[in-house]
Amino acid sequence: MIGVIDYKAGNAPSVINALRKLDIACQFVSTPEQLRDLSGVILPGVGSAPATIDSLDELGFISALEDFVLREQKPFLGICVGMQILFEHSEEGNAACLGWLRGTVKRFPPEVRVPQIGWNRVDFAYSHPLTAGINSPAYFYFVNSYYAAPEENGIVLGTAEYGLPFCAALASGNILATQYHVEKSGIVGLRMLQNFAAIVGDRAC
Repeated sequence: MIGVIDYKAGNAPSVINALRKLDIACQFVSTPEQLRDLSGVILPGVGSAPATIDSLDELGFISALEDFVLREQKPFLGICVGMQILFEHSEEGNAACLGWLRGTVKRFPPEVRVPQIGWNRVDFAYSHPLTAGINSPAYFYFVNSYYAAPEENGIVLGTAEYGLPFCAALASGNILATQYHVEKSGIVGLRMLQNFAAIVGDRAC
């Protein structure tokens, strides 16, 4: 069973709808206790990094997610702001983030309009179970004013360009994340959700 974290700053209903369209077993997760029976989790994000961190903290999710992801090593997929808060710091609101991955989140340069809204090309750096059956390059749907800048290049799974090249997808062990909205990216986005479900199934066996 895949859980989708349902918190005040998130976009959980859209992700749940996409998973149900694919007949993937899923449920909303609104309390930390619900994580115990799950095999994988998705953290969607809409809005700002500070609001997301504050909401997760208020609901008691941060330590529970650390247990689930970092200690139990269960599959995790972060989407949009759900990817950005994985890093140490965000320029958005000068926010301290989860710090699971080394790096910072930066605002796009002033010469481009923000937020970036719409479809953008993503080039994948290597093959990964998350990208199985997806050609490189592929086009995904973005809504973002900030981008993640990982310190470790090896975790960058996919890159896009908007004023400068930036990390559009990452893979670090059981931690997976996309800056683009897989749930709004048509056939390729749905395929990526199917691939994540397969990863969760493999991990659960």
